[in-house]
Amino acid sequence: MEATTSLLDAAAVGDLVLLDPLTEESLLHTLQERFRRSDIYTYIGNVVISVNPYQSLPIYTPEKVQEYHNCNFFAVNPHIYAIADDAYRSLRDRDRDQCILITGESGAGKTEASKLVMSYVAAVCSKGEEVDKVKEQLLQSNPVLEAFGNAKTVRNDNSSRFGKYMDVEFDFKGEPLGGVISNYLLEKSRIVRHVKGERNFHIFYQLLAGGSAQLLQQLKLRQDCRHYSYLNRESSGLPGVDDAANFRTMQDAMRVIGFSPAEVTALLEVTAVVLKLGNVQLSSSYQASGMEACSIAEPQELQEICELIGLDPGTLEQALCSRTVKARDETVLTTLSVPQGYYGRDALAKNIYSRLFDWLVNRINTSIQVKPGQQRKVMGVLDIYGFEIFQDNGFEQFIINYCNEKLQQIFILMTLKEEQEEYVREGIQWTPVEFFDNSIICNLIENSKGGILAMLDEECLRPGVVNEDTFLTKLNQLFAAHKHYESKETQNARRVMDASLPPQCFRIHHYAGKVTYNVTGFIEKNNDLLFRDLSQAMWAARHELLRSLFPEGDPQKVSLKLPPTAGFQFKASVATLMKNLYSKNPNYIRCIKPNETKTAMLFMPELVLGQVRYLGLMENVRVRRAGYAFRQLYGPFLERYKMLSPRTWPRWAGGDREGAEVLLAELAFPPEELAFGYTKIFIRSPRTLFDLERRRQERVAQLATLIQKTFRGWRCRTQYQLMRKSQIVISAWFRGHLQKNKYKQMKRSALIIQAYARGWKVRRAYRRYFRSEASARLANFIYRRLVQKFLVGLRRNLPPLLVMDRTWPPAPYKFLADANQELRSIFYRWKCKKYREQLTPQRRALLQAKLCASELFKDKKTLYSKSLQQPFQGEYLGLTQNPKYQKLHAVAKDKLVMADTVRKVNRASGKTVPRLLLLTTEHLVLADPKAAQPKTVLSLGDIHSISVTRFSDGFLALHLKETSTGGAKGDFLLISDHLIELVTRLHQTFMDTMAQALPLHIADQFSTRFQKGDVAVTVVESAKAGSGVPVCKKRGSHKMEVLVH
Repeated sequence: MEATTSLLDAAAVGDLVLLDPLTEESLLHTLQERFRRSDIYTYIGNVVISVNPYQSLPIYTPEKVQEYHNCNFFAVNPHIYAIADDAYRSLRDRDRDQCILITGESGAGKTEASKLVMSYVAAVCSKGEEVDKVKEQLLQSNPVLEAFGNAKTVRNDNSSRFGKYMDVEFDFKGEPLGGVISNYLLEKSRIVRHVKGERNFHIFYQLLAGGSAQLLQQLKLRQDCRHYSYLNRESSGLPGVDDAANFRTMQDAMRVIGFSPAEVTALLEVTAVVLKLGNVQLSSSYQASGMEACSIAEPQELQEICELIGLDPGTLEQALCSRTVKARDETVLTTLSVPQGYYGRDALAKNIYSRLFDWLVNRINTSIQVKPGQQRKVMGVLDIYGFEIFQDNGFEQFIINYCNEKLQQIFILMTLKEEQEEYVREGIQWTPVEFFDNSIICNLIENSKGGILAMLDEECLRPGVVNEDTFLTKLNQLFAAHKHYESKETQNARRVMDASLPPQCFRIHHYAGKVTYNVTGFIEKNNDLLFRDLSQAMWAARHELLRSLFPEGDPQKVSLKLPPTAGFQFKASVATLMKNLYSKNPNYIRCIKPNETKTAMLFMPELVLGQVRYLGLMENVRVRRAGYAFRQLYGPFLERYKMLSPRTWPRWAGGDREGAEVLLAELAFPPEELAFGYTKIFIRSPRTLFDLERRRQERVAQLATLIQKTFRGWRCRTQYQLMRKSQIVISAWFRGHLQKNKYKQMKRSALIIQAYARGWKVRRAYRRYFRSEASARLANFIYRRLVQKFLVGLRRNLPPLLVMDRTWPPAPYKFLADANQELRSIFYRWKCKKYREQLTPQRRALLQAKLCASELFKDKKTLYSKSLQQPFQGEYLGLTQNPKYQKLHAVAKDKLVMADTVRKVNRASGKTVPRLLLLTTEHLVLADPKAAQPKTVLSLGDIHSISVTRFSDGFLALHLKETSTGGAKGDFLLISDHLIELVTRLHQTFMDTMAQALPLHIADQFSTRFQKGDVAVTVVESAKAGSGVPVCKKRGSHKMEVLVH
């Protein structure tokens, strides 16, 4: 209701077709009133007029997207989302390729309109990881292309300086698959010069403002824009624009699209090369022949450029300052003057940037293109430069305005002329509406035999002296009588005085107004020549990206054929674009610029009226008011709306036209609202179409309910039948299971009764024979059977014969517990006996020694635990291998028990000296290790006892009997690394020889007998002692302190 009220608002109707009365003044007043209300969108039928507000409005929120999603075009307020939704649904539901043509002057908001269309389509598409990735890549192509292709002009802060046409491709479900971008005529002359108040392309300012210090150092750039000649050495500041943030946005967009870090770096390096080329200055000099030559004035910039692209500076300097001319079989190297050198430098910069932009578009297409073989639908969005009328208009404005003439021609042909011609073809009553056909202007420019572009190409190829004067003279001769062309010469011939037309200019009466073009530079810009030397120099660079931009620089592929002119290439591109647009269903967005100063919400009626006139909006409204708002072939129309009549649903057997007539007759629309053509049905009012769509939606909802009802009924019946079948199977199994259990219970009960009965009969029959001792015999029998069963089971489950394995089966009955424990003890002792019988004599002796050591030292001396893992070797000196020690063995004639190195403690000072210790079956020998001579020979009978400490040291006191012949000086104090083994073997040998145990004292204090009297030995644990080596210190004549660790 709100939308309908807006469309019918008498003061500011939303659809200009409903305007009454229809005049230029009422149309202009309506646009101004709606603009004042912030309603910037207005309809002319299905054409959207957009007036640029120059500020952000809250009409593009997600809620607005949902409001316009799947809504009828005329059921909501005029909005750009409405035409985007209508085009998307036509593509998705009607399988018709679409194109959205956005036209208008520079600064009218075309670029923003195209972004709004793309963002809406992306928002209403279905969700999914792959779909979201494609949508994001399509949307993120905008920041990248805007950075490299847009610039600030006097009329627009973000003016597209190239034409962009994007084909977005969808699958049958309406989900985006990818797209293809085409670009047209980048304004590369902006690279080398732009007027004051404008800027070069955004990327240069974004790179300098947003690049990190490391990146700028890598690219050999300075952050100050005033350092660069191509930026007019002006400050980069632009109100409301954050170049650094835009640079980061552009980098993020490249990552989303799929650019690798190496590609981004290469792209920025080439961009830096273009910027630095403008700072290459040339100086003039004269050769010996008197001819002027040029050279590089300051080689620093040239050196840095060559470092970036991997090229020898001499090669680039020669290419900039000289030119190779080939004439037949001769090659001549000529020097260039300074102006010629600057021309070559600028031409190189323009070509590098132009080709880099083409590479960028192709690289984006590589990421977003659709795989071949997939069926697809296409929606094209055209965002191209608007009509331009400047104070000084050159070749670029001529080409741009030519393109806009072609777009206006499409609009005329497809919305005005085609509208009227279709009525005639279909036999519909029609009153023709007069409109301006701009085909005569297009023909003036593009005619292949006598058009301006053809004359320009002919002049460029003509031998001899060629300049703009000869070109203008030829145009004056050819178009002297053309009513849309004039120049100073033609005005003079017509005796017209016009001071506003200079001599070097010509004027064309475009559909948008008269534009005066200065022919200066037309020849040069159309030729767009680049010296072959410069191409070859770029191809010789080691920079892969830059080298790929100049394939013609390969010396092996030199071609003398002239490349096509800029005008010829653009004309061919426009022809391809027009063919593409003609193949799709057009949707129009006509953008209007409300003021020249870009002031927010300022509406200048005079400026807008001029645009209304040359956009042909009045003619468009008149055609719509006089004609029919909707038309469609009978077949698709009947297929879409046949469900509205019982006679045509579900299928119509007759012809399509008869079916449509029957259908509409039953719907009872007024006769003046309908017209039946030869092949199409025409509906005059949008409201009639809206009513038809509303009825269809209601009927589709009813049919959907019917289908759902039928499906639910089928599903419930199927589910019921399945449940019934399952219930029968379950019941059968359950009854069978119940009867089986009942039978088993009855059988079990019968057996119990039988057992009791048989037992009662037996007890009754044999009671007189039952003896008094029967119970004892029975118990004894059961006891024997249990014991037998226990022993047999034990025999089968004996544990392994491993000494360390102490496992044993538990007793099955409590009365067998003692017997089981005794059997376990017997078995273990037997197992140990079998183990001992398997031992070798040496192993047995070693284990006996270990056992003896355990009895002597376990839990008494700390050193014992460390000796457990050390085997007792006995002989540590290698007496048999060392001839020096063999005579020591001869001294002890009895059997050797142990040989080791010990340290003997001096009785007087406490110092230690090394000694060799030999223990035999009857003697203990201490010898000098150097001379291998015995020092002391003690009989085992001379030893009284032994004393050791409780710590982990090797200190030993050997107490001798007072009657000992070898102990005249008293007891011995020794330190041994194998104390445990030494004491153990000494104890065993003493036991075997003397048949009695050797006394062993383990204490911290003990008394020793020396020659000069008894000495009290005190053992102290201290950190001063070495690791494992005791330190003995005398404390007077009768005390000794032993420090152990």
